[in-house]
Amino acid sequence: MRLILIIHRYLAVAVGLLMTLWCLSGFVMMYQSFPELSNEQRLNGLEPLELSACCNLGRFAPHDDTPLGGFRIEMLLGEPVLRTGGRDASIVKLATGQPLTPLTEAEILTVADQFGSGNSVDGSPRSLGIVDIDQWTLQSARRNAPAWHIAFDDPAATEIYINGSTGEVFQFTNRRQRVLSWFGAIPHWTYPTILRQNGPLWTQVVIWSSILGTFLAATGLYVGISRLRRDRLNNRLASPYTGWWYWHHITGLVFGVLVLTWVFSGLMTMNPWGALSGSGGGDYRAQITGSARWGELKQLLRAIGGDANGNRVLADEARQITPAVFNNELFLLAHNADGSQLRLNSNAQAAPLALSAIERAVDGLGTPMQSSGLLHQEDNYYYGHKREVTLPVYRAILDDDEQTRLYINPETGAVRTLGSTGRWSRWIRTGLHDLDFPVLRLRPIWDIVVIFLLLGVTLVCVTGTWMAMRRIRRDYLSLRG
Repeated sequence: MRLILIIHRYLAVAVGLLMTLWCLSGFVMMYQSFPELSNEQRLNGLEPLELSACCNLGRFAPHDDTPLGGFRIEMLLGEPVLRTGGRDASIVKLATGQPLTPLTEAEILTVADQFGSGNSVDGSPRSLGIVDIDQWTLQSARRNAPAWHIAFDDPAATEIYINGSTGEVFQFTNRRQRVLSWFGAIPHWTYPTILRQNGPLWTQVVIWSSILGTFLAATGLYVGISRLRRDRLNNRLASPYTGWWYWHHITGLVFGVLVLTWVFSGLMTMNPWGALSGSGGGDYRAQITGSARWGELKQLLRAIGGDANGNRVLADEARQITPAVFNNELFLLAHNADGSQLRLNSNAQAAPLALSAIERAVDGLGTPMQSSGLLHQEDNYYYGHKREVTLPVYRAILDDDEQTRLYINPETGAVRTLGSTGRWSRWIRTGLHDLDFPVLRLRPIWDIVVIFLLLGVTLVCVTGTWMAMRRIRRDYLSLRG
């Protein structure tokens, strides 16, 4: 017991300070995470699609039987462009079939001005030059090089980052987000630039500090329970301590389990050594969606500018087109500025996904099912807490070894799969760390409960760290004497 107490006391100085910082920054993280460009902002920052002169692939066009990967069609500097992904990623101007050349500073500012206008940024852009990496582009600057840093002279002090080779905006921040991040995401994720730019080192630092925090919480619980004594007057269990030691002991007994689950679930968000890695039913997704060929895309590009009478197929607010392959047939999704989507067939005509088509695709898996059908309300694995989900959704629970769940969006055909590892991850990482449970899902109930519990956990960490520092100082002075 004495050895455990000594380890707990000395470990509390270093790790306790870090855990206190995690708790305090957690209050901010409830309402402001690390800045990122939302899909809504990206779509709003694009010009409306104008495909009347579309489309010409020029020399770029692969053979018709070439497998088709992911792509996006959108406007850039007044021209429609086709962006392909994967190893052979490229960008082609669809009006001429010519590849896109790196953008000049003037063109970058034009892109920024369009983005600002679409997102109601009340200010003019100015270039701050090309950045290698900074606090807000730790994971994205290098793969988006050359990364242009653009600032707006608006009241919110908006700043964006643009890929100079592709013309894509890939990061968005404003003054409020940047300030709150220094009190929230940066300390909570141990995210200073000097550490985070070295990915492997940052991963190991966070994993091992979380392991030490878990050990600290576990030993604290053990010591706290072991030190309970029976009161001679009323024969009840009571704390033998007084003063700050008493309050740390009592709060540790009340909130100690939560301290342990929070720091342990934080460790598991890092997926240490692949503990929560798994297939996730990806094979089922591939079977349901299938694949498409470049020949199908060429046919769609010929039809997409207008119908046989020259009428526009897309709405005026359409901003982007992406593929929606389903059951080995290519469909397109037209993404509108308001977030709505339109599914198009090979003739560029509206083609809503029929329930019968979903059922045929699922039956084609050849795997027995426990249940299937349209889900009109959220369940434990398909729900909206800090995000919106589409309802109704088609859900199939397969009778395989992992009892894989399939969720198929009946509007777009998007398939989400969830195996046993994914379900464990949902409860261990999202459930325990964010207190994301069905009974707490409604707001402001979640906010009230989390703030109260986080206050208790913070009190445990603050009192423990402070008392450990005082005791170690006494030990040090005693040794010197």
